[in-house]
Parts: sequence; C-alpha cells; structure tokens
Amino acid sequence: MLDMLLNNYQEAVAIILFAIGFATLLFQRNLVKKIIGLNIMDTGLFLFLTSMGYIEGRKAPIIQDEILDASQYINPIPAGLVLTGIVVSVSVTAVMLALAVRLYKRYHTLDMDEIYHLLHEEEEDE
Repeated sequence: MLDMLLNNYQEAVAIILFAIGFATLLFQRNLVKKIIGLNIMDTGLFLFLTSMGYIEGRKAPIIQDEILDASQYINPIPAGLVLTGIVVSVSVTAVMLALAVRLYKRYHTLDMDEIYHLLHEEEEDE
C-alpha cells in the first residue's frame, strides 16, 4: 500500500489539497477564508488533472522525427482543461472578492453569520 502511495504521490497531494480547501469552505465563517478555501480546492483539482494527463515516457504532442503514432504522445486535453480552469478560477475569485468588498462596505463585517443576522434585521425593519 505504501509503495502504491509513493508511486501516486501527486494524486494523494491533490486529494489532500482538495480536502483542506473543502474543510475550509465548510467550517470557516469569514468570507475571505472561504474564498481562499475555494482556491485551494481548485489547486487540488488542477494538480489531479495534470497528474492524470501525464504518462511517463511519452512526449508532448508535437510531431517530431516523423513519428505519427499517437501512443508516443501525451494527451493534450487535460492540459487544456487545466488552463481553461485556471482562467475561470481567477475570474470567479475576482468576482467573489468584489462581492466581499461590497458586503464589507454595507455590513462592516465579513463574518457570514453576522451578515445573515444583519440582513434579517434589515428585512424586519422594512
């Protein structure tokens, strides 16, 4: 079992990163910490996709030396998915941070429980 874990350490690290990010997302009340947790989850997912897309002994999918056999090259789709995911992740993080700034300006806190209570107090006052 230990030998298998050492051979697949990238996947193990990716799962650990995803679990840390998921736990942070679930158990933290601060919005900025939740955003950081989501980014850690993204990193774990990107590491997992990258490690699954790599096959030892194969080359990048650039035709060299007239080798046309596809079994000699790495599949480029996981790398494309990771690049696309990183772009989406950065965009989502920017929107979440902008919303956190707006929430802080309105409620003067980033604690989700306090924001929830202040929101319900506003609704009761109306």
